[in-house]
Amino acid sequence: MPIRLLTGELVDQIAAGEVIERPASVVKELVENSLDAGAHRIDIEVERGGSGLIRVRDDGRGIEASELPLALARHATSKIERLEDLAAVRTLGFRGEALPAIASVAQLTLTSRPAGADHATQLRCAGGTVSATRPAAHPPGTSVEVRELFFNVPARRKFLRSDGTELGHVVRLSERLALSRHDVHLRLQHGQRLLLDAPALTAPGEARLRAVLGRDVPATLLPVRASAGDLTLSGWIGLPTHSRAQPDQQFWFVNGRSVRDRLLLSAARLAYRDVLYHGRHAVYVLYLTLDPARVDVNAHPAKQEVRFRDSRLVHDFVLHTLGRTLAATRPVPAAPGAASAAAWVAGDGSSGRLALGSAAVDLAGLVGAVREPETFAPDVLQPLGTAIAQLHGAYILAQSADALVLVDMHAAHERVLYERLKAERAAHGIAAQQLLEPLVIELKAHQLEALLEQRAEWQRAGFAVEPLGHERLALRQVPAILSAREASAIVRAMVADLELDAPLHHLESAADRFLGTLACRSAIHVHRRLTLAEMDQLLRQMEATERANQCNHGRPTWTRLTLQQLDQLFLRGR
Repeated sequence: MPIRLLTGELVDQIAAGEVIERPASVVKELVENSLDAGAHRIDIEVERGGSGLIRVRDDGRGIEASELPLALARHATSKIERLEDLAAVRTLGFRGEALPAIASVAQLTLTSRPAGADHATQLRCAGGTVSATRPAAHPPGTSVEVRELFFNVPARRKFLRSDGTELGHVVRLSERLALSRHDVHLRLQHGQRLLLDAPALTAPGEARLRAVLGRDVPATLLPVRASAGDLTLSGWIGLPTHSRAQPDQQFWFVNGRSVRDRLLLSAARLAYRDVLYHGRHAVYVLYLTLDPARVDVNAHPAKQEVRFRDSRLVHDFVLHTLGRTLAATRPVPAAPGAASAAAWVAGDGSSGRLALGSAAVDLAGLVGAVREPETFAPDVLQPLGTAIAQLHGAYILAQSADALVLVDMHAAHERVLYERLKAERAAHGIAAQQLLEPLVIELKAHQLEALLEQRAEWQRAGFAVEPLGHERLALRQVPAILSAREASAIVRAMVADLELDAPLHHLESAADRFLGTLACRSAIHVHRRLTLAEMDQLLRQMEATERANQCNHGRPTWTRLTLQQLDQLFLRGR
């Protein structure tokens, strides 16, 4: 086949394939144009999941009648003029591709009226063929109506999913747009059903979060606000215990633009690595602002990917900010507890409700474990209260001024040890003790070989190890947190854990993974009997430890039942 110039119609459809993937892509481009036009209210109407009709109406600046035909010409835009403008884009759109791309694969009607104009002007286009402009009735602003998407590209239309699936993409896209601009009233309607109504707010707030994420979500979020130079990170991040099975409530915005950027996603994931249960995904709504000249938004026609000119600086800033916010997840007065106990009272039997006669608590075992506390000072502000019992060798029961507190002693001690080891390593190295006589440990040959490959990590953690032959290890020094009689068993357990491809926890740093394994294996284990003084000491250590609401694996370490919940449980006052 000889080389030839493609027809304008074919060029437009090729371009449309890069920009318009499905109905949600159309909604994105049209709403972003409305936002760039200074709209304060945007109404979105769709039918048949958006494949039948998409109508976006705004109250923005509008388009002059003389410029209306240019709006459907490729690479015609009012948002950039020179090459220098492309290096510091401040608008959501700038390529001049969206409207002509949509018009090449759908039946499009564009109606607009600038402020002060006597009437609106309308333009129609079907499959790339543009009609003459004509007067129309329309309030100040712009409406774009898109019908029968891909009507002239049957192959593309076949790839559309069911109406319900396509509508789901439109809803999720609309939610992202609503979160990007709290100051704009955004509504989404499918047929006669109102799917999203997010009134404008004077400042970003929980009302918009409730409209998009659900009524109960804001109570599980922590506010974020930090600045460094021209970098500012703000928004909300979810408590680790309110994670999700899918990453469907993770929202990133860069200078107001919704993005799915790998660098930002990675920074957030690393910030949660110490506190999130394996396989779970955090919830967050985060806004990063910086000088537009330091971010390239012209990476892809869909404009969902960006490139930072100082990517390491941005990554470290985000990681540090989120890490410091999550470090504050420790027991505090009036905290609901890392694990929700409300379901015990409000839920049914299938949700684990603690009810009279329930087998969830062995009353005989509980009575046998309860001992009178040596001291109890309800007026002291100690969120975890005072220990009163040990239940089945696994849980600490404590009473605070207004609640019953339950603590998983192994999970809690694991977090305390892990944070202590990290702090020691960062400050002056982990405290270690020399053994009067070396401990000789029998290992399999491949285990000893694997251990010696990680010798530097063992040494940084406070161990001094050397091989004795092919299957014996001499242990001459151990971390101060270990007793000599425990060291041999703990080292064997650590060797077994560290040789697995899927370790007991999901920490990504090799050094953190090593310390996490050491903390897990060194922590108090089930059936270890503690005195009340020892239990109280652990509670006080938890209150002073960062991230103490979760263990190293992301599991909750404690929960509480208030007196009000207990009264409700036993029907007191009824």
